[in-house]
Amino acid sequence: MPYTFAFDHKHRRPPMAMKDLLGGKGANLAEMTSVLGLPVPPGFTISTEACRAYMESGWPEGLSEEVAKHRQRLEKAMGKRLGDPADPLLVSVRSGAAFSMPGMMDTVLNLGLNDESVEGLAKQTSDERFAYDSYRRFIAMYGRIVLGLDGGPFEELFDAAKELADTHSDAEVPTELLRYLVRSYKQIVERETGKPFPQDPDQQLRGAIEAVFSSWNSPRAIAYRNREHIAHTLGTAVNVQTMVFGNRDENSGTGVGFTRDPSTGAQGAYGDFLVNAQGEDVVAGIRNTEPLSALETRFPKIYKELMGIFERLERHYRDMCDTEFTIDQGRLWMLQTRVGKRTGAAALRMAVEMTRDRKIKLSKEEAVKRVTGDHLDQVLHPQFASSDIKVLAKGLGASPGAAVGKAYFTADGAAGAAEKGEKVILVRSETSPEDVHGMIVSEGILTSRGGLVSHAAVVARGWGKPAVVGAEAVRITRNQFRVGDTVVSEGDTISIDGTTGQIVLGAVSLSAPEPPEEFHTILGWADTIRAGKLAVRANADNGADAANARQFGAEGIGLCRTEHMFLAEDRLPIVRRMILAEGEDEEAAALEELRKAQKSDFEAILEAMDGLPVTVRLLDPPLHEFLPPTEELAIKEATTGLTDEERKLYGAALSWQETNPMLGTRGVRLGVLKPGLYAMQVRALMEAAAARAKKGGKPVVEVMIPLTVTREELALARSWVTDAIAAATKGTKGIDVTIGTMIETPRAALRADEIAEEADFFSFGTNDLTQMTFGFSRDDVEGRMMTAYLDAGLLPRNPFETIDIGGVGELVRLAAKRGRETKPGLKLGVCGEHGGDPESIALFAAAGLDYVSCSPFRVPIARLAAAQAVLGSQEYSTA
Repeated sequence: MPYTFAFDHKHRRPPMAMKDLLGGKGANLAEMTSVLGLPVPPGFTISTEACRAYMESGWPEGLSEEVAKHRQRLEKAMGKRLGDPADPLLVSVRSGAAFSMPGMMDTVLNLGLNDESVEGLAKQTSDERFAYDSYRRFIAMYGRIVLGLDGGPFEELFDAAKELADTHSDAEVPTELLRYLVRSYKQIVERETGKPFPQDPDQQLRGAIEAVFSSWNSPRAIAYRNREHIAHTLGTAVNVQTMVFGNRDENSGTGVGFTRDPSTGAQGAYGDFLVNAQGEDVVAGIRNTEPLSALETRFPKIYKELMGIFERLERHYRDMCDTEFTIDQGRLWMLQTRVGKRTGAAALRMAVEMTRDRKIKLSKEEAVKRVTGDHLDQVLHPQFASSDIKVLAKGLGASPGAAVGKAYFTADGAAGAAEKGEKVILVRSETSPEDVHGMIVSEGILTSRGGLVSHAAVVARGWGKPAVVGAEAVRITRNQFRVGDTVVSEGDTISIDGTTGQIVLGAVSLSAPEPPEEFHTILGWADTIRAGKLAVRANADNGADAANARQFGAEGIGLCRTEHMFLAEDRLPIVRRMILAEGEDEEAAALEELRKAQKSDFEAILEAMDGLPVTVRLLDPPLHEFLPPTEELAIKEATTGLTDEERKLYGAALSWQETNPMLGTRGVRLGVLKPGLYAMQVRALMEAAAARAKKGGKPVVEVMIPLTVTREELALARSWVTDAIAAATKGTKGIDVTIGTMIETPRAALRADEIAEEADFFSFGTNDLTQMTFGFSRDDVEGRMMTAYLDAGLLPRNPFETIDIGGVGELVRLAAKRGRETKPGLKLGVCGEHGGDPESIALFAAAGLDYVSCSPFRVPIARLAAAQAVLGSQEYSTA
């Protein structure tokens, strides 16, 4: 298969379905050209396969010949040649990965200009100023992106030229100064590289293609892919396209437009444009833009044509589209389209409204697949709790939600502060892809320049981070900004509202918003899709959390951690008395006190979940966790001395201390040493269930024995539980009770067929299963080591966040299969952190699990992901 394809190449499949090969941008350019017949500047795409080959072993064999062939074809079609001193062809060289990565990779514009062709461009356009403006842009861009030079010196020279010309407008810098800038820019290149600026178009094109390939592995691109869970092995396509010029004259311009509002989802065109500018001016936020609606006044015919194209695109893609366009001396050209990124509120609104749109006719199943877990998270973003605030300044609300944090003025500063635990707001004149690591860790983003489709706005919306852009009153100098007489220095706390654009000095109280009506509509459709196939429960340890979980749509409790009840201020002394008991009578008395306390806890949970299953895990952690740290007591003993009670606690802590407590006396092993402890817990639980039944309730109880690794262990523990159930429920009818275990070690997973003989259900504890499979300490691995592993590509992602498909995921699948071979009616669930992760949920659904369980606030996301998993689909990856 060739590496290179013209935009008008006749593919066997619709180009928009070939993003893996052509990249998103290349696929859509081919779709607009060969299928829709839209006005697209001609060009060709170098495939992702070429990039992968380049990353593996350098410039691919045969690629030079293919590029030369397509270049000649393009030159013939346009009647111009690259570098021609009389009538030069200019091209852009842009990246285009299969998944949208806005601003993360590199672009080179105006390629083909040199000292001779710039004169030809001036003669052909009768505009010397335009020609030299294009050339100075090309030198700066090529120097920065291809040659790796610092962009600062170029920018400083251009700012000085504007100051010398007494103008703030790029378009008003005179020709003589532009000529001077071209000479100065070339001197910078030669000084820094030791070589003259390349004049050969072939050399320029080869350099630009290699730079785009290499930008796939730039730090900012890697950071973005880590954040978005995009595989590092995919590579990017490269698109070489005929240049059209929005900076030719006042009858030219460039813009970015959406077929619907990406912030709210409202119908109607939305976006920004600039007259006499190139595309980078719009998205970089270098100049403040005009709204797309103003295009109707400035260019009425163009506006009408553009709106017609918007309608065709939305009907064709059956979704909201994001476009880039250029007006070259009164002629409209479409440079790009893709399914647009959107906020959570917009995603929900569009998904629902498009099911009612006769031109789109989205099904409810398709609508559910177009909403992501991040979208649901975003509509639960906090807002300013009060409108009674003193607004310092106002910009454009670019990404909804409110944020409070300390102001930091560099991405490095923000990242450093976040590492120390500070909540930060990144404040910049405008953001660039180099700022992505600071944007990731920030609570919100504030820029003094840029529009609603600037880099800051697009990235913030995609990540659900509040952002205010284009706040012109904010004057930034080094590590502070000024609004009038007010100065905000680095480390000062500010608050921003990404919905209204408000900026406030100090910390404003925040409140969570009410989700929109479409939130409940989508989740209702999701529940219908997954009904009877994959249920969603919550992890909750008290009545309040259980009630909250039920409000979020939980269909039961998948994990009630009884140890959390022991840690309450009034319970901990009782637990310690039980540990310190010197005889059976003292221990029995302490256990009786704990039974009474636990009974009331269980009653509250069973009441909140009446009629729904509640899985109660018997005590899991080692007893030393309920005692003071030995280090603290040792220091106190050596300094001020210990009281008699502290001396006893110290002795107990030393006796229960273990070198590796996570593999020590915990779970069922603790029950073997102290069988009365588990009997007490089961008695308390069943007494609570009996009390609920007598009040007319319908308790559904599942008793889970933790950390069993053999059939014999579970058989012994089951006998204790069965005896305690019989004693506690004597004379009580109507209580549904099952007994099962947590599968959380590799051995238990591999021996699931044997363990199933004694179990009514399995619940996969994927936190410990991941820890023990990898040999990673989940409490220690999350910092430097995991970051290093992810950055080096040693792991595709953090296995504690998304299930390791080939390892831990395979153990879950294998244990589920073997367990059901022994006992076909075995109920299967998962209760680790992975129970709220959409990608992990897809694996659990494929493994045949009956339910997933997660934190109460993740329940809506799990409901959506479960429906998508049932539909056999991952989240809508382009939205």
